[in-house]
Amino acid sequence: MQYNPAPILLFVYKRPAHTKRTLEALAADMLADESVLYIYADGPRADASDDDRRLVTEVRRLIRDRKWCKEVHIIESAQNKGLANSIIEGVTRQVNEHGRVIVLEDDLIVARGFLKYMNEALERYEKQDKVMQVCGYQFPIGVPATRSAFFLPLTASWGWATWKRAWSQFDPRAEGYEELKTNPDLARRFDLNGTIKYKDMLIDQMERKNISSWAIRWWWTVFKADGISLFPDNSLVNNVGFGKDATHTKGPNPFGRSKFDPEYTIFNFPETIGANEEYFLRLQEMYRRIYPANERFVDKVIRKLRYGIDSIFRREEV
Repeated sequence: MQYNPAPILLFVYKRPAHTKRTLEALAADMLADESVLYIYADGPRADASDDDRRLVTEVRRLIRDRKWCKEVHIIESAQNKGLANSIIEGVTRQVNEHGRVIVLEDDLIVARGFLKYMNEALERYEKQDKVMQVCGYQFPIGVPATRSAFFLPLTASWGWATWKRAWSQFDPRAEGYEELKTNPDLARRFDLNGTIKYKDMLIDQMERKNISSWAIRWWWTVFKADGISLFPDNSLVNNVGFGKDATHTKGPNPFGRSKFDPEYTIFNFPETIGANEEYFLRLQEMYRRIYPANERFVDKVIRKLRYGIDSIFRREEV
C-alpha cells in the first residue's frame, strides 16, 4: 500500500528517562526515517521547584540530542499548558494542516511495526466516517495473536491516530453531556454497558474540574457519533509511565498485562466496518474484574477512576 506517512506528534514535559526510551523506540521503528516528528515540550508550572525546572530543561536538551526521525520540529511552551490543553492545541493545529496525525506521549514504547500499522489503517479507512480513531494499544482481554486488527466501540489514548474529518467533531465543552444524568440507558451505554464509570468521569471533568482529561471528552465525541476505533490484536504500545516517578499513576498499572512484542506487526485489516462483538464482551468482562460492581466506598471508586480507568483516559500532567 502506497502512502505518505502521517506526521507524529510527541508530547513531553519533565521525564527525561521516559522520554529517552520513547524516542529511542520510535527511532527504531521501520518507518521512522520516512516520518516527520513534531515534539511539543510543555513548560514548567509557575510554582515549579528547582528540581522540576531542571527536569524540564533536561528534557528539552534530550529531544535535541539526535535526529530521531526524517525531520524533527520542536515546539516549546514558555508556560505550563497541561497535557490536555497541549494535546488539544497540538492535534488541532497539525491535523488541520496535514489531514491526519499519529499521537504519542512521553512514556509510550512502540513496536517496530507501530508506524506501519498506523499509516496503513489511516490510509485504508480514511473515507469511512464511522471509523474515528486508530489505536496502538490492546487491552489484556485474551485476543489470539494472528497479526490482525479489529474494531471496538471505544477510544484509547496510549498511542493513537485520527483524521481531520473525525477530530473536527471534537467538542472540548462536551455539549449534551448533562443528558447522561437523566437518561439511564444512555449512561449505561456510555459506561460500556455499566462496566466502567465513564459518565462519572465526564461529569467530574465538566463540573467539578477534579480531572483534566481531553480523552474522556474525545470518547463522548466518538460515542455521540456512533463511532468505532481500530485496535491491533497484540499491543503495539507498552506504557512504562507507572510508578513512583509518575505524576498521577503511582500505583501498579491494571492494564499493564497486555502482550507486547517490539517486533510484532499487523498484516490483516477488517473489511467489514463494525465492532467485533466477541472482543467487546471480553473487554466488558475485563472491566468487571478490575472494577467489581460491589465496590461500596465512594473514595475507593474515585481512587480507581483516577488511577485506574484514567490510565487509559489519562489524568493529565499539569
